[in-house]
Amino acid sequence: MTTPQTRVGLRALCFPPSLSALGLAGIFSGAAAFDPAAVHPFTRSGVLRMNTGILYAALAYVAWGLFPLYFKQVADVPSLEVVMHRTLWSLVVVLGLLALRRQWAWMASVVRQPRVLGAFALSAVLLSGNWLTYVWAVQNHHVVDASLGYFILPLVNVALGFVFLRERPRPGQWLAVAVAAAGVLWLAVQAGRLPWIALVLALTFGFYGLLRKVAVLGALEGLTLETLMLAPVAAVVLAWWSWQGQGALVQGDLSTVGWLLLAGPMTAVPLLLFAAGARRIPMSTLGILQYISPSLQFALGVWVYNEAFQPARLVGFVLIWAALVVYSVEGWWARQRAVLA
Repeated sequence: MTTPQTRVGLRALCFPPSLSALGLAGIFSGAAAFDPAAVHPFTRSGVLRMNTGILYAALAYVAWGLFPLYFKQVADVPSLEVVMHRTLWSLVVVLGLLALRRQWAWMASVVRQPRVLGAFALSAVLLSGNWLTYVWAVQNHHVVDASLGYFILPLVNVALGFVFLRERPRPGQWLAVAVAAAGVLWLAVQAGRLPWIALVLALTFGFYGLLRKVAVLGALEGLTLETLMLAPVAAVVLAWWSWQGQGALVQGDLSTVGWLLLAGPMTAVPLLLFAAGARRIPMSTLGILQYISPSLQFALGVWVYNEAFQPARLVGFVLIWAALVVYSVEGWWARQRAVLA
């Protein structure tokens, strides 16, 4: 069952009033409502709790940032098949976790709420589309483009909040959005096309977060419901391919099959680390830590996988990074003024 604290946490995480949305992790954080009373900065227990929270959240973002290393291990498996395996084995893991915690009561409530089921059906489609685009990008040497998507995601969420939630961004936030838009436009002009991978990733994840703001469930419960909706399709297609003598389960070696089975814990463990961290630290800290993921992805793309990165493209990235600096500083300044008021 969801609680008022859960709803407040999800609302703050999806579209916080003065901070960026929390990138890849924010959509999963419904069960991670931050308790400010539990993190008093002037007590030993508060400092310990804060440091532990930072460690958990940082580990989650590092894991997400290193995802390209994992998906490169299954580069010979079609991206659609990888996503189906990720869906199926993620469901196995989250059902196992729910069984250990005996956390089933929420299902009876959810099945009686068509609006919640409908919202999660749509969010499941968006999530699978995001996963498919990301896996395809990594497998086809577009890790840098994928990182761009998660750099601009916080600013996309500002625009979504304005359009759909009637939020009123402050002038500094609008400035950040405008500078980021200039960066995207520059990249489009240089490439002769829109950076579609980045835009698809940012928009699918942004709308996913928007839906999770309306259809409130905790982190584990939400992922369970989404994978429950997607898993039957994945299971049938994988079974059909195997019956036809196709697919990694039949044609792949033990190493490939093992990597595919790891997709379950690879999805669930960072999620749970993030949820544990978000309960212990404020949104402002998460807003800074979120940039670990795209930064690591960018570094992997440029320096590990040697993806082409022309100097002209750097101008667009610098504009987007400048927008993020403006956005973060403006959010910090707004919070300071609110504290002093």
